[in-house]
Amino acid sequence: MKILTVNFLTCAIKSCKSSPASFPLHFKDAELEQQQIAFNPKFIQNILPRIDWEGLKTTAAELGFTSLPTSKPEDDTAQDEKVLRDLHTLLLEMQVTEGKLVCGNCGHEYAIKEGIANFLLPNHLGEFLDTLQGISGLGKLTVSGSVTTSFGNW
Repeated sequence: MKILTVNFLTCAIKSCKSSPASFPLHFKDAELEQQQIAFNPKFIQNILPRIDWEGLKTTAAELGFTSLPTSKPEDDTAQDEKVLRDLHTLLLEMQVTEGKLVCGNCGHEYAIKEGIANFLLPNHLGEFLDTLQGISGLGKLTVSGSVTTSFGNW
Protein backbone atom coordinates (compact mmCIF):
# COMPACT_ATOMS: atom_id res chain seq x y z
CA MET A 1 0.00 0.00 0.00
CA LYS A 2 1.53 3.26 -1.12
CA ILE A 3 1.65 6.13 1.35
CA LEU A 4 -0.20 8.27 -1.20
CA THR A 5 -3.23 5.97 -0.96
CA VAL A 6 -3.63 6.50 2.78
CA ASN A 7 -4.09 10.23 2.18
CA PHE A 8 -7.44 9.44 0.52
CA LEU A 9 -8.80 6.93 3.06
CA THR A 10 -11.00 7.26 6.13
CA CYS A 11 -12.60 4.77 8.46
CA ALA A 12 -15.35 2.70 6.79
CA ILE A 13 -17.54 2.67 9.89
CA LYS A 14 -20.59 4.88 9.35
CA SER A 15 -20.41 6.61 12.74
CA CYS A 16 -16.83 7.75 11.99
CA LYS A 17 -17.70 9.57 8.76
CA SER A 18 -18.54 12.80 10.58
CA SER A 19 -15.59 12.70 12.99
CA PRO A 20 -12.39 14.57 12.10
CA ALA A 21 -10.45 12.01 14.20
CA SER A 22 -11.14 9.32 11.58
CA PHE A 23 -8.64 10.95 9.19
CA PRO A 24 -5.90 10.17 8.64
CA LEU A 25 -5.84 6.51 9.49
CA HIS A 26 -2.77 5.70 11.59
CA PHE A 27 -0.25 2.95 10.84
CA LYS A 28 0.46 0.35 13.50
CA ASP A 29 3.24 -2.26 13.30
CA ALA A 30 3.99 -1.10 9.75
CA GLU A 31 6.64 -2.88 7.69
CA LEU A 32 7.98 -0.52 5.04
CA GLU A 33 9.54 -1.42 1.73
CA GLN A 34 10.95 0.90 -0.91
CA GLN A 35 10.28 0.07 -4.54
CA GLN A 36 12.17 2.11 -7.13
CA ILE A 37 9.84 3.94 -9.53
CA ALA A 38 10.88 6.32 -12.31
CA PHE A 39 10.81 9.93 -11.12
CA ASN A 40 7.93 11.88 -12.69
CA PRO A 41 7.91 15.48 -11.41
CA LYS A 42 4.76 16.38 -13.39
CA PHE A 43 2.78 13.67 -11.56
CA ILE A 44 3.88 15.01 -8.17
CA GLN A 45 3.03 18.58 -9.19
CA ASN A 46 -0.41 17.49 -10.41
CA ILE A 47 -1.24 15.42 -7.33
CA LEU A 48 -0.13 18.08 -4.81
CA PRO A 49 -3.40 20.08 -4.88
CA ARG A 50 -5.34 16.90 -4.03
CA ILE A 51 -3.24 15.96 -1.01
CA ASP A 52 -4.42 16.76 2.49
CA TRP A 53 -1.14 18.19 3.76
CA GLU A 54 -1.88 17.99 7.49
CA GLY A 55 -2.88 14.34 7.07
CA LEU A 56 0.28 13.61 5.09
CA LYS A 57 2.46 15.31 7.72
CA THR A 58 0.86 13.17 10.43
CA THR A 59 1.38 9.96 8.45
CA ALA A 60 4.95 10.86 7.52
CA ALA A 61 5.87 11.68 11.12
CA GLU A 62 4.39 8.40 12.39
CA LEU A 63 6.49 6.50 9.85
CA GLY A 64 9.68 8.41 10.70
CA PHE A 65 9.87 10.75 7.69
CA THR A 66 10.78 14.10 9.19
CA SER A 67 12.03 15.92 6.07
CA LEU A 68 8.54 16.88 4.87
CA PRO A 69 8.05 20.67 4.52
CA THR A 70 5.79 22.23 7.17
CA SER A 71 3.52 23.73 4.51
CA LYS A 72 2.30 22.34 1.19
CA PRO A 73 4.72 23.20 -1.64
CA GLU A 74 3.27 25.85 -3.91
CA ASP A 75 4.60 28.05 -6.71
CA ASP A 76 8.45 28.05 -6.57
CA THR A 77 8.66 25.32 -3.93
CA ALA A 78 6.56 23.00 -6.12
CA GLN A 79 9.25 23.39 -8.79
CA ASP A 80 12.17 22.53 -6.47
CA GLU A 81 13.56 19.18 -7.64
CA LYS A 82 14.76 18.11 -4.18
CA VAL A 83 11.29 18.69 -2.68
CA LEU A 84 9.66 16.84 -5.60
CA ARG A 85 12.08 13.91 -5.26
CA ASP A 86 11.48 13.68 -1.50
CA LEU A 87 7.72 13.66 -2.10
CA HIS A 88 8.13 11.10 -4.89
CA THR A 89 10.05 8.81 -2.53
CA LEU A 90 7.52 9.17 0.30
CA LEU A 91 4.31 9.05 -1.74
CA LEU A 92 5.14 6.58 -4.49
CA GLU A 93 8.20 4.51 -3.62
CA MET A 94 7.51 3.78 0.05
CA GLN A 95 4.99 1.00 0.58
CA VAL A 96 3.57 -0.61 3.68
CA THR A 97 3.66 -4.36 3.06
CA GLU A 98 2.36 -5.58 6.44
CA GLY A 99 0.74 -3.96 9.45
CA LYS A 100 -2.51 -2.25 10.33
CA LEU A 101 -4.34 0.99 9.73
CA VAL A 102 -6.11 2.25 12.84
CA CYS A 103 -8.99 4.74 13.06
CA GLY A 104 -8.25 7.56 15.49
CA ASN A 105 -11.95 7.86 16.31
CA CYS A 106 -13.19 4.32 17.01
CA GLY A 107 -9.91 2.38 17.15
CA HIS A 108 -10.98 -0.15 14.50
CA GLU A 109 -7.97 -1.83 12.89
CA TYR A 110 -7.72 -2.69 9.20
CA ALA A 111 -5.14 -5.37 8.47
CA ILE A 112 -2.58 -4.86 5.71
CA LYS A 113 -1.24 -8.07 4.19
CA GLU A 114 1.11 -8.20 1.22
CA GLY A 115 0.53 -4.49 0.65
CA ILE A 116 -3.28 -4.72 0.52
CA ALA A 117 -5.50 -3.25 3.22
CA ASN A 118 -8.67 -5.16 4.11
CA PHE A 119 -11.54 -2.69 4.53
CA LEU A 120 -14.27 -5.31 4.84
CA LEU A 121 -16.14 -4.72 8.06
CA PRO A 122 -17.26 -7.48 10.40
CA ASN A 123 -21.01 -8.18 10.34
CA HIS A 124 -21.74 -6.19 13.48
CA LEU A 125 -20.19 -3.08 11.89
CA GLY A 126 -21.63 -3.51 8.38
CA GLU A 127 -24.61 -1.18 8.79
CA PHE A 128 -24.71 -0.37 5.08
CA LEU A 129 -25.36 -3.97 4.09
CA ASP A 130 -28.05 -4.35 6.76
CA THR A 131 -29.74 -1.19 5.50
CA LEU A 132 -29.75 -2.46 1.92
CA GLN A 133 -31.20 -5.81 2.90
CA GLY A 134 -33.95 -4.10 4.91
CA ILE A 135 -35.22 -2.04 1.96
CA SER A 136 -38.11 -3.81 0.32
CA GLY A 137 -38.26 -4.23 -3.43
CA LEU A 138 -34.51 -4.25 -4.08
CA GLY A 139 -34.56 -7.78 -5.42
CA LYS A 140 -31.56 -10.09 -5.38
CA LEU A 141 -28.63 -8.95 -3.27
CA THR A 142 -25.18 -10.45 -3.69
CA VAL A 143 -21.95 -9.17 -2.26
CA SER A 144 -18.85 -10.23 -4.14
CA GLY A 145 -17.06 -7.01 -4.82
CA SER A 146 -20.20 -5.29 -6.08
CA VAL A 147 -23.85 -5.09 -5.14
CA THR A 148 -26.35 -6.38 -7.67
CA THR A 149 -29.94 -5.21 -7.39
CA SER A 150 -32.96 -5.10 -9.63
CA PHE A 151 -31.82 -1.56 -10.51
CA GLY A 152 -28.42 -2.67 -11.84
CA ASN A 153 -24.88 -2.82 -10.48
CA TRP A 154 -23.44 -0.45 -7.87
